[in-house]
Amino acid sequence: MELLEEHRCFEGWQQRWRHDSAVLKCPMTFSIFLPTPRTTPPPVLYWLSGLTCNDENFTTKAGAQRVASELGIVLVMPDTSPRGENVPNNESYDLGQGASFYLNATEQPWADHFRMYDYINDELPALITNNFSISEKASIFGHSMGGHGALSIALKNPDRYCSVSAFAPIVNPTRVPWGQKAFNAYLGTDQEKWREWDSCCLLMQADSSNAIPVLIDQGDADQFLADQLQPAQFAEVARQKNWPLTLRVQPGYDHSYYFIASFVEDHLRFHAEHLA
Repeated sequence: MELLEEHRCFEGWQQRWRHDSAVLKCPMTFSIFLPTPRTTPPPVLYWLSGLTCNDENFTTKAGAQRVASELGIVLVMPDTSPRGENVPNNESYDLGQGASFYLNATEQPWADHFRMYDYINDELPALITNNFSISEKASIFGHSMGGHGALSIALKNPDRYCSVSAFAPIVNPTRVPWGQKAFNAYLGTDQEKWREWDSCCLLMQADSSNAIPVLIDQGDADQFLADQLQPAQFAEVARQKNWPLTLRVQPGYDHSYYFIASFVEDHLRFHAEHLA
C-alpha cells in the first residue's frame, strides 16, 4: 500500500491510501479516519458513496471525523468503482466508472473489473484488518447508490455487520430507472438475477430472527425521491417482516451532502450503540 495523504484531525488521523486490487484488477484508493488509539482496538464503520463520487466526497463534506473521534470508531471510505484507462466506462454518469452499484457484474465488458461486492465485503476488510489495529466488529452505511450498496451488502451478510444505515438510498433498484439501467448492463436481461441485488427483495427473504437494525434518513425535498428512491417500499416490507427499521423523513432536505452533514452524527451514534 502507498500512503497518499495524512492529516491530523480531531486528535486522530485522516489518511488516503492506494493499493493494487486483485479483485478489481486495477489500483484503488480509499480514505480512512483513525481515532486516537485506545486500550482496545476500535470497531470499523464502512461508508459507501453515491453516483459520480469517489473516496473523498464523504471525507471532506460530511464532517464525520469529530464524532467518530469521540466515539472511537474507524471510518473507511472506499472509491465507488474500479478506475483506470483499462477499466470499461460509459459516457453516462449513472453507468461505468463512479457507478458500480456495489454488485458483481456478470456481463461484458464489465465482468472482469466490476466486482465491487467482493471488494467491499471481502478484499477491503481483509486489507484493513491486516494493516490497521481494529476489532472484529463492523457496520456499514451509505448514500443513494451507496445506500443501496450498504443495505444489500448488510442483508446478504447478517453475521458480518452489527447495523446498517443509509441516506436517501435506492431501495428497490429493480423497479426504478437508475437500477434498471445498471442491472441490465451489469447483470443482463434476466430480471430474476436482479433480485439478488435489490434490498426490498433481499429483505423479503431475510430471516427476521437474525435482523440487523436499520436507520434510513430521507429528505422530502429530494428531487429523486419519487422516481428513484421510494423508501416507503422498503418500509412496507420491513413492517410486514417486523424488521427493526427507523425511517425518518426530514422536511426541506434534498439529496446533497448538506443533508448528510446535518444528520451524520445521528448515524454515527446509532452505529456506536450497536458496535458497543
